[in-house]
Amino acid sequence: MPTAAPTAIHASDGSSRTIRRGEFVALMAAVMSLGALAIDGMLPALDEIAATFGIDDPNRRQLVVGVYLLAAGVGSLVPGSFADRFGRRRVLFVAFAFYVGISLLCAVAPSYDALLVLRAVQGVGVAGLGVIPAAVIRDRFEGDAMARLMSTIFIVFMVVPVLAPTFGQMILHVADWPFVFVGMAALAAVVWAWTWARLPETLAAEDRQPLDFRSVAHNLPLTFRTRVAIGYVLGSGLTFGAMFGYINSAQQLVGEHFGAGDDFPFIFGATASTLAVSSFANSRIVERFGARRVSHTALVTFIVISAAQVWAALYHGKSLELFVPLMAGNLCLLGFMGANFGSIAMQPFQATAGAASSAQSFIRMSLGALLGIAIGQLYDGTARPLAFALLACSLLSLALVLFSERGVLFRRPRDARKYLAMHEIH
Repeated sequence: MPTAAPTAIHASDGSSRTIRRGEFVALMAAVMSLGALAIDGMLPALDEIAATFGIDDPNRRQLVVGVYLLAAGVGSLVPGSFADRFGRRRVLFVAFAFYVGISLLCAVAPSYDALLVLRAVQGVGVAGLGVIPAAVIRDRFEGDAMARLMSTIFIVFMVVPVLAPTFGQMILHVADWPFVFVGMAALAAVVWAWTWARLPETLAAEDRQPLDFRSVAHNLPLTFRTRVAIGYVLGSGLTFGAMFGYINSAQQLVGEHFGAGDDFPFIFGATASTLAVSSFANSRIVERFGARRVSHTALVTFIVISAAQVWAALYHGKSLELFVPLMAGNLCLLGFMGANFGSIAMQPFQATAGAASSAQSFIRMSLGALLGIAIGQLYDGTARPLAFALLACSLLSLALVLFSERGVLFRRPRDARKYLAMHEIH
C-alpha cells in the first residue's frame, strides 16, 4: 500500500505519461465538476423548459434535476467493476462520450418526457465521471493523505456550483435553453481532450480484477459488510440528500418564497461558495487532526445549524437575511464532511477500489437523489420542509456514524490496520 503522498502521478501500464500533482488535482476536479454542471447549470433554465413544454406543475420542473441525480446513482454500480478490469482511462472515455452525445440530444428533445428519458440515460452513462476519480485517487493515496487530496480537489470542484447557475443564466441572456446543453457538451469535450492527453493509467496490471458475475457479486457488497465504511456511506447519503433537496427546490424557494428571483444565481452561488472555503480549510487541517475528528465535529455543528433552520422557518419564515447565512453554514460544513466521510469509507479497499467506489457512489447518490426528489416535491411555498429535512437527515447521519465507530466519536485510530480488522462485519 502507498505510504507517502507522491508529488507526481506516473503511469502503471508502461506508457510515458506523467502528471504533476497540481495538474492532477485540477484535472480530477474538472472531471468531477461536469456532473455538478449538469445539475446546477440547469437551474436558471427550469422556467423556460417548463414554458416550452407546457408544464404547469412547478414541482414537476424539478425532475430535470432529480431524474438525472437518481439515474447517476443507479449508474454508479456499473463503471467501477469495468474500471477494475479494463483500467481507469477507458471507462472515463466512455463516460465522456455519453456526456457529450446525450447533452446534444437533450438540446433537441421533442417533449418534456423525452427530455426526462434522455436525462436519465445521461445520468447512467456519465456516472463514471463521479466514480472513477475516487478510484484513481485511491490507487495512489490512502488515509488522511487521501482525505487532504480530496479536500484540495473539492476546492476546485466547488467553484462549479457557484458558477454553474451563472453559466446557465449567461447563455439564457443570448440564446434559448437548448444552448445550455450545447455549452455543457462543449465544456465536456475540452475536459475529455485534456484527460486523453495527460491522465496516466493508474491501475497496475497485477491489481486488475476479472469481470464476471462472481467477482462483481463479491466486490460490490463489500461496503455493506465493512462496518467502518457503511455508516459513513449512508450518513453522507443522508446529508447530501438534504442538500439535493435544497438544489431541487432552490429556484422556487429563493425566487418565489423569498421573492429574489433576479438574484437567484448570486444567492445560490454565495451559499455554495462556502463549500470551497471549508474544503480549503479541511485540506490544511485534516492531516493534523484526522478525518474523523474534523468530520465528527462538522456533523455535530451541522445538527445545531439545522435546528436553527427549523426555528427560522417556523418563526421567521420570510426572512431571507436569516435563511442565506444558515444555508451557507450547512453547505460550509459539508466541506468538512464529504471528503472525509468518503476517504474513511474507501480506506479498507485497495485492490477493489473501483468496485468499492461504485458501490459507495451508488448508495450515496441513490439515497441522496431519492431524498432530494422527495424533499423537493414536499415544497409547499415555505422553507419548512427543507429545514425539517436538514435536521432529520443530520440526526440519522450521526446515528449511523456512531454505528460505524461503535459509539465513540472524535477518535483517531493509531493502528489503522488493527482498527479496520476490528470493525469489519463478518
